[in-house]
Amino acid sequence: MTPARARSLSLGLLTTTVSLAVAFTATQANAFVHIVKPGESLARIAERMYGDARMETILVGANALDAQGGSVIRPGMRLDVPAPSHFRAVGGETWAELSSSFLGDPKRAEVLARYNQANAWVAVAPGQEIALPYVLTHTAADGDLLSSIARRYLKDANQSWQLDIYNGLQGGNLHRGDLVLVPLLDLTLTEEGRVEAARGVDRERSEGGGAHLDAQRRAESEIPLLLADVRGGRYVDAVARGNRILGSGELTGPQLGRVHRALLEAYVALDAPGAAAGACKAWKSHEPTAPLDPMRVSPKIRAACGEPVAR
Repeated sequence: MTPARARSLSLGLLTTTVSLAVAFTATQANAFVHIVKPGESLARIAERMYGDARMETILVGANALDAQGGSVIRPGMRLDVPAPSHFRAVGGETWAELSSSFLGDPKRAEVLARYNQANAWVAVAPGQEIALPYVLTHTAADGDLLSSIARRYLKDANQSWQLDIYNGLQGGNLHRGDLVLVPLLDLTLTEEGRVEAARGVDRERSEGGGAHLDAQRRAESEIPLLLADVRGGRYVDAVARGNRILGSGELTGPQLGRVHRALLEAYVALDAPGAAAGACKAWKSHEPTAPLDPMRVSPKIRAACGEPVAR
């Protein structure tokens, strides 16, 4: 790589880093502060926060401790503890748009969608809570390779291809001072870590604010069981399950629509017209264009929704 190419690489990555800073207000916006206590080591903190003492390398990199001549910490020191953050979508956003806003480049849409167990070509659902990976900035030292950086932060040198694609390096060599963005796609907090993160001032942008995401993922596994209860005639079970899903957290618009539609059918079958009418109103608020085709929808359901029914 020529010196001009190296300077261009550093400048390009620096521009991306600035974009990230704008999106998050600071890279540390999805980290929380831990005050070092007497007797604590980086390994012990990593074990408490991540369940793995080897993750101390993340703490070293996030706090630039290696740039300060070592990774020794002392009581009272403030450490930034990287954590995933969360964003609740309005709905209809593309993964490319979200990637541009939060990861600095629409070309990282596939990374963000995969991180959220989604497909990049499917639009985001209304109310969907999006997990955002912490992106660590590594300043290359003499002799650094993408494989050594991947081994250090991702625990697998074979993951260097992800860093290559994420940074748009196209197989280029690294030089001292080059900036490499490292998305920590496998970073999760322990329960103790979540509790500490939840004490942060920006709870909704920290791992402590990811309760909605957990609820939405649980709902995705529960809704098929709810529909099976209705199809199987287990209406009491369906009502119990449906209301349990609704009470589990803030779900996406489509999830709410599916749950209320199932509850509508269950309440009609149980001859509970008031509850059925409420379920229909809630369903239609999320799916206002959903048809009530007389050829496919029973008269009782249509009546619960206030539709005229021929006698």
